Amino acid sequence: MARAKRVITIHVHDEREKEELLREIGRLRLPAFIYVHAKLNGLKINVQGTKDDIREAIGRIREIHNRVRAKLYPDKRGLYRYRIDDLLREAGTGVPTPILVKTLELLGERVELREGELVTSMPWEELVSLAKRLGGYLSDVSLQTTRQIREVVLPVAALKGLDPSEVIDLLVELGLAEWKEDKFKYELVKNKEQAMKGLLRHLEGEENED
Repeated sequence: MARAKRVITIHVHDEREKEELLREIGRLRLPAFIYVHAKLNGLKINVQGTKDDIREAIGRIREIHNRVRAKLYPDKRGLYRYRIDDLLREAGTGVPTPILVKTLELLGERVELREGELVTSMPWEELVSLAKRLGGYLSDVSLQTTRQIREVVLPVAALKGLDPSEVIDLLVELGLAEWKEDKFKYELVKNKEQAMKGLLRHLEGEENED
């Protein structure tokens, strides 16, 4: 099949967008050959290959650019749009989505889920930092807890700045969780919503006393 060449120019708003776009393009695995030249206000991209390869490459580059912009700049509602896979890769962790969503809700952020995407008011760098922190909490308690208790413990630990083991101890003290000797795990006595409500009520009561 005859080979062809096409040059496209992508304009960016700032250096941050340019760097993020360069990094994402560098991760692409495409049949076409790509040469990228960084300019002052954008990228000049030389794409070589068959016409089909070029079409696929340019389509994927434009898709990535849209993702980068959705990640870096809020929409009219002040919300950013992130692919959950991108977030977890950047944070280097495998935090379950329900834990991430509940933590954002407790922190007072707006959050929506849309087919593998997280739409939220929290900016990218803050969200990556939060995901890393939750990932650390997860690795600390995953062996000794069930999934349901983790969905209570990790968001509250992040909200209140507590060690997750302290939150587990508090749940047990309040009669909301117990140690199961036969399973070698802590698990909730009540459902997640009741446990979360009781735990937050207790913590907020302590704060009011102070």
